Amino acid sequence: MNCESEPSSCGSWVQENLNEIEGRRMAWRRAGIVFAVMTVANVVIASQLSYRAVEHMDTTQFCGQTCHVMKPEFTAHEALAPHQALACAECHIAPGATGWLKAKMAGTNQLFAVLLNNYPRPIESAMENNRLVSSADTCEQCHTRDQAISPRLRVIPSYKDDEANTRTQTVLLMYVGGGTSGGIHGAHLGSGVKIRYRAADKKRQIIPWVEYRNTLSGISRSFLAAGTTANSIRSLPTFEMQCVDCHNRASHAFELPDRAVNQAIANGRIALSLPFVKKEGVELLKAGYAGNDEAAQKIPADLTTFYRQKYPDAAAKHAAAIQAAGESLAAIYERNVFSDLKVSWGTYPNNLGHTDYPGCFRCHDESHLTSDKKTITQDCAACHQPVAMDETAPEILKTLELTPAQSH
Repeated sequence: MNCESEPSSCGSWVQENLNEIEGRRMAWRRAGIVFAVMTVANVVIASQLSYRAVEHMDTTQFCGQTCHVMKPEFTAHEALAPHQALACAECHIAPGATGWLKAKMAGTNQLFAVLLNNYPRPIESAMENNRLVSSADTCEQCHTRDQAISPRLRVIPSYKDDEANTRTQTVLLMYVGGGTSGGIHGAHLGSGVKIRYRAADKKRQIIPWVEYRNTLSGISRSFLAAGTTANSIRSLPTFEMQCVDCHNRASHAFELPDRAVNQAIANGRIALSLPFVKKEGVELLKAGYAGNDEAAQKIPADLTTFYRQKYPDAAAKHAAAIQAAGESLAAIYERNVFSDLKVSWGTYPNNLGHTDYPGCFRCHDESHLTSDKKTITQDCAACHQPVAMDETAPEILKTLELTPAQSH
């Protein structure tokens, strides 16, 4: 176009082109704005999804239900108050970025083990695989070793294997203590006390060497188990004692048949009036089954058969109670035995006490000696006072006016 000969037309053409260019710029600007907004939105959504995913992986439901191999621990955790309210990550992941990173790396290894189906059966406890988080970062966030706890009365119900399921009770006065007040906690974790030990097995049930130091009293002693030499234990791993050395099943305790049936009778889930129900119940729990499904069917059926054959009158009059007892026994089996994961009665020892497992007696056996023949005491009165032992009507409970329902 010749702008000199047609100036008006030239001006119109220029304006049209300018308008077109501006329109394109506006379109690109709007596209850029939309792209930027959508990018930010996608980043936010993706980050939220990632955060939610990571957050979900720290929940009890993910650890115990998504991951089948942890079903035994999840089942035991759900049965124990008050720790059932705690998420797995609160005790099994150390605080801070380092603890989180270690946990995720361990979780990745465990995921591959599950995918490749080469994970250990039964699953090792944190104590066995040395993945314990320090008690200072877990237990002691709620409990303090310096707090003195007054003596606690513990009443343990038991039922004999006779026809009447005769009830007896053991009453113990537990010297819990703490801090400088002595007692169980004070003696092991009190101010100035530091205890180290060496274990000869992964479950830490065999402890050939113990070292006790008290910076307040100046006492320092090393104890060797009888028949052990310093050279023979030199290569064993050394651990510093903490809460979980005794409370190793604080959130995941499994039952044994005798105790489980005792508790079920005491709680009224199994009728005390059924003859020989204690004896028969324990035998049914200990019987061999091809799997949990078979146990769920056979335990109630076999209990019903027992009463039909041995006590037909009771079978007719108390059919509902027998059915309820059979279901309770099946429930006990289901929450303690996991055949596919090779978890059975006693798979995971509980170090609290010394009745069912070595527990306290791993060290307090009078056979751990110092060079001058001092021993780690096994004096019962150091930890508790037996007020009544397997008595049918303990006098102390009458004095305290505790009924059977209140005392178990």
